[in-house]
Amino acid sequence: MKYSHQTRILVAVDCIIFGFDGEKLKLLLIQRGIEPEKNKWSLMGGFVEPGESLSLAANNILKKLTGLEGVYLEQLQAFGEVNRDPIERTVSITYFALIDIHKYEKQLSQEYHAEWFEMNKIPELIFDHNEMVEMAKKRLRYKAALHPILFELLPEKFTIPQLQSLYEGIYDSVFDKRNFSRKILSTGLLIKQADKDKLSSKKGAFYYVLDKRKYNANFHAFLNLIPNPDHLQFV
Repeated sequence: MKYSHQTRILVAVDCIIFGFDGEKLKLLLIQRGIEPEKNKWSLMGGFVEPGESLSLAANNILKKLTGLEGVYLEQLQAFGEVNRDPIERTVSITYFALIDIHKYEKQLSQEYHAEWFEMNKIPELIFDHNEMVEMAKKRLRYKAALHPILFELLPEKFTIPQLQSLYEGIYDSVFDKRNFSRKILSTGLLIKQADKDKLSSKKGAFYYVLDKRKYNANFHAFLNLIPNPDHLQFV
């Protein structure tokens, strides 16, 4: 039995994949393999199969591109403008993912010509994908102010300069190094390690790890790091 007098509409999933390489926040893009817009830069996406839920479709697309499972993945919004896809009426459900680039960079599929782009160097994307990315950036800023999701982008051990670079990339702001270090250490949520990262400077920077137990109980201690948190908008 089917609904009568109804027109078919395709449902797709598009994944906005953010990554951090220790210095820059980046976005993972692919070159589209089919017409229209063949060979142009695109988010990774695909149509939802009859036997898939939306979240399963998003996870399957992510696994196909990166080989990853169990990655932080969150539904963003539906995009359904009538003419957003010139071939057929297609509604896209967007998800954003957060990964540590160094952990997974060797797993990227060569089939899709995937490439990481710095956030201020994102090319023109197909259809409404640039709009999707902008909305995901706004959601990430909002979520990062209220939830412990930024640490999904970091390795288990990280330096304070790395953490500052990540916050600056998320909020497109420059923080004073001394003030940032003072504020981050005053939270009491980081555990200093004995070893240093000596690749970025001769003196080196001590590694830290997140005290997850304390953080889960008091992650709002990080709110004073956020520029103008009262003005953040949820979208």
